[in-house]
Amino acid sequence: MTNLPTEQNPPPTRPSPGTTTVTKSPGGKGSSRPTARWALLPLGTAATLFAVGGRWDVPAAAWISLVLLLRFTRLSRAWAGTLWIWAAHTVAAVFWVQESAIGFGPVVVAGAVALAALQTLPFLADRLLTGRLRPGVAALAFPAAVAATEFLITVVSPFGTAYGSLAVTQYGDLPLLQVVSVTGPWGIGFLIAYFAATVNHLWEKPSWRSGLVYVAVLLTVVLAGGARLALAPSTAPTVRVAGISPGRSVTDAQRAVFARVPDIATAPAATVQPAMAAVENDLLAATRREAAAGAKIVIWPEEAVKTQESHEPSAVAAAQDRARRSGVYLEIGVRVYSRSGPAHDKDEAILIDPRGKVLWTYQKAHPIPGSEKFTPGDGRVPVADTPYGRIANVICYDADFPAMMRTRADIMLVPSHDWREYGAAHTEKASLRAIEGGYSLIRQDAEGVSAAYDDEGHVLASTDYFTTERQTMVAYVPVRGGTTVYDRIGDAFAWLCLTCVLALTVTALAGQRRRTVTERNPHGS
Repeated sequence: MTNLPTEQNPPPTRPSPGTTTVTKSPGGKGSSRPTARWALLPLGTAATLFAVGGRWDVPAAAWISLVLLLRFTRLSRAWAGTLWIWAAHTVAAVFWVQESAIGFGPVVVAGAVALAALQTLPFLADRLLTGRLRPGVAALAFPAAVAATEFLITVVSPFGTAYGSLAVTQYGDLPLLQVVSVTGPWGIGFLIAYFAATVNHLWEKPSWRSGLVYVAVLLTVVLAGGARLALAPSTAPTVRVAGISPGRSVTDAQRAVFARVPDIATAPAATVQPAMAAVENDLLAATRREAAAGAKIVIWPEEAVKTQESHEPSAVAAAQDRARRSGVYLEIGVRVYSRSGPAHDKDEAILIDPRGKVLWTYQKAHPIPGSEKFTPGDGRVPVADTPYGRIANVICYDADFPAMMRTRADIMLVPSHDWREYGAAHTEKASLRAIEGGYSLIRQDAEGVSAAYDDEGHVLASTDYFTTERQTMVAYVPVRGGTTVYDRIGDAFAWLCLTCVLALTVTALAGQRRRTVTERNPHGS
C-alpha cells in the first residue's frame, strides 16, 4: 500500500542547485560530530601561529591553517563560527606581536583586534555564499575574499603588509613567488585560499573535477614561475654596492649616552656630540674603505647618523665630502632630533652623488604606528638617473606598502633599522617588492638582517648584524631592471577579486530571492 503524503509525513524535498546540505546535530551546531568540529579550531589556530609573517613561520602552515579553520566555519553556524575565527586571528595577531618583540600598546592592541576582524570576513563570506551558489562558482568566493581582504588591509590600515599577508609566509619559494610580478602579493593569498576551498569541497563531496582544476591552476603558476627564472636570467652588467652599518662598539657607546639623557634634542651638545661623532666617523671610515675596494654605491642604514637639529648641516657636509673624495653615490640615513618636539623630528635618507651634490632628501612616509612620532613625508619615491641605472629610495617600513613601491627603477635602496627578533622577517617581506617591481633591492638594516635581491628574488648577499663583527654587506647588483605586469596594471587583480566577491554576493541574494518567490508561489499564480 502506498503511503500518501500528509502533514505528518510530507514528501521529500530536493535542495536547490548548488546548495550544500549540512547535517544538523541535536544541539543545532551544524555537525553530527561536534567533538571533531571543535578539534578543528585549536588545530587551525595553532597552525596559524606559524603563518603570521614572523621569525617562526613555516610555509606549509599557511596552507594547513586555512583548510582547518574553513572546515570549522562550514560546520558551524555562520555568526558563531565567525566570532570564533575572530578570536583565533586575534590570538595569532597577539602571538605575532609577542614573537616579534614589537611591544604592546593601545595602538598595537587595537590594531591586532581590528586586523583580526578584517581577516574573519572571508570566512563569513564563504559561510554565507557557498551554499547559495553553484559549486564551480562558489569555489571562488573564499579565495577572492581572502585576496580582497589582504588588499583592503593595506588601503584602510597603517600596517601595510607587515601583518596579514600570506605571501610573506612563502619566502624562498621563488617559482611560486614569481606570480606576484603579475598579481601583486594578493595572488599568493588567492592560491592558498583556493587550496583551502578545494580541499573542503573534496571533504564534503569528492569530485575529481574540482581537484584537477586546482592542480591545473597551481601547476600553471609554478611552471610559469620556474620558466621565468630559467629563461630570463639577468644579463645586465653589475655594480658593486656596499651596505655599511656602524660598528657595534660605537653604537653601544652612543646608546649608553642616550640612556642618560632625558631629551636628546635639548641636551647640551658637549653631552651627546662626542658619541654622535664617533658613529659618524666610523661610517665615514668604512665608506672610504669600501670605495677603495671598488664599491660605486654605498648605503648607510636608517638613522645611521643621529644628530641634533643644529648639527645636521655639518653631518651632511662631512658625508658630501666623503662621497666626492671617494667618487661614490652615498646614501645616508639621518635621524634629526628637533627642539620643537618629537612630532617634528625627522627620519631622512639623503642621496649624494660622486660630485658631492645632494640629489634628494627623502623623509620616511610611513612611521611605525604607536612608536614613531615624527611627521611623515609625502610618499613620493625619488628616482635619479645614474651610470648604474635608475636609483630609487624608501625607508624601512615604507616597503610594506606595495602600491607605494611600484616605481620605475633599476635599483631600490631601503635603509632600515629593526631589531633582533624582527630583522630577518622584515627583510624577507621586503624581497617581494623586488619581484613585484622588477628591480634589485638593497635593504641595509642597522640592527637586523641586511640583504640584496635581484628582480627575481634571488639573494645576492646577506649579513646579520648580530653574527658578524664587521657590519658591512657587499653585493654585485644588476644595473638594469625591467618592468612587470604588476608594475603596469597595479592592483587590478585585487580589485578584480573585490568585484568578484560583490558580484557573487549579488548573485546569491538574487538566487535566494527567486527561490523564496517560487516557494511562496509554486504555480506562478
